[in-house]
Amino acid sequence: MAEDKIPMTVEGKRLLEEELKHLIHVERPKVIAAIEFARSLGDLSENADYSAAKERQGFIEGRIQEINGKFARAEVIDTSHIKSDKVVFGATVAIEDQDSGQALTYTIVGVDEADIKKNKIGVTSPLARSLIGKKEGDEVEVIAPKGKLNYVVVSIKYS
Repeated sequence: MAEDKIPMTVEGKRLLEEELKHLIHVERPKVIAAIEFARSLGDLSENADYSAAKERQGFIEGRIQEINGKFARAEVIDTSHIKSDKVVFGATVAIEDQDSGQALTYTIVGVDEADIKKNKIGVTSPLARSLIGKKEGDEVEVIAPKGKLNYVVVSIKYS
């Protein structure tokens, strides 16, 4: 994988495509209408609606460009085809905290897909970087903001 490529799951690509479609077909027309309405009110120099709509337009256009840039650099990986006994991008890894005995399960996904509430961690996170290349039974040391954490890889699966 080239350094400028952004790894992304099939699901992550689908979600970005949905966001892009929504921005182009729903948000952009709404903000254009808001700008036209604000213009119809006259003096733009003291028109808060116009300023807010222009600011929103800038955000929408920036996000559209950002998503298109990600697609240009995306390397979409279908994790259901991965066959590995090591942790790689797309793996769902069950680990056990060696200090507390707590069992945790995380899926390693693209940075845009990361959502700790859904147990999805970005491939560039300290935990994911520590897990990459490990096998079941391997010990993993993670340097995290709250200190050094020690885990054991319990299982690895791909779906």
